[in-house]
Amino acid sequence: MSVKLGVPSKGRLMDKTFDWFEKRGIRLSRTGSDREYSGAVEGIGGVSLVLLSAGEIPRELAAGRIHMGVTGTDLVQEKLPRWEQQVEEIAPLGFGQADLILAVPGCWVDVDTLDDLDAAAAAFRARHGFRLRIATKYHRLVRDFLTDAGVADYQLVDSQGATEGTVRNETAEAIADITSTGETLRANHLKILGDGLVLRSQATLWRSRVAQCDAAEKQALDALLKRVEG
Repeated sequence: MSVKLGVPSKGRLMDKTFDWFEKRGIRLSRTGSDREYSGAVEGIGGVSLVLLSAGEIPRELAAGRIHMGVTGTDLVQEKLPRWEQQVEEIAPLGFGQADLILAVPGCWVDVDTLDDLDAAAAAFRARHGFRLRIATKYHRLVRDFLTDAGVADYQLVDSQGATEGTVRNETAEAIADITSTGETLRANHLKILGDGLVLRSQATLWRSRVAQCDAAEKQALDALLKRVEG
């Protein structure tokens, strides 16, 4: 058996994760073709690489099927209720930064804050007979954020595609989504609420609090933690 390290399986996130570990003397590599999700680890013993989608890694950590994994703060906090009991943050990796924000149409000149949004939602329901729709992939985070802010009279609608386009397509009145530059929001004539930052996210190394270790795995895990924390 070995310590299982879960890493995003493709794209810039995988490449930057490989670079981050290489700077710490641990070489990760994909073996086989791009369609094969197997990899190799050099520079430290007793550790095996598991290539997964970034969205799968929180679940695998929480189930104890991997010991450590790299994924975004947003995905851990969205997918894992009481996430602090299931995973431990080891190190932010300094890339993959993005903000989860609330945005409304730019033409809503009187809506710049969460209080304004609450008033607009109440007026919208009175006028149209149904709740203002906010399109998002992040239901748990957005619902908790709006509850804490005292915003009512809204409904979250699921968006698994281009969330920024839902307002233009008239399937939502506002959105909550991840953005890094804001360019796509501006292209779709949306503006971020002044106090509408839900979460700052970046790629982060996490440790499972529930994964089981035998003596050899515990030794390998301690060595890996010492290397990445040092």
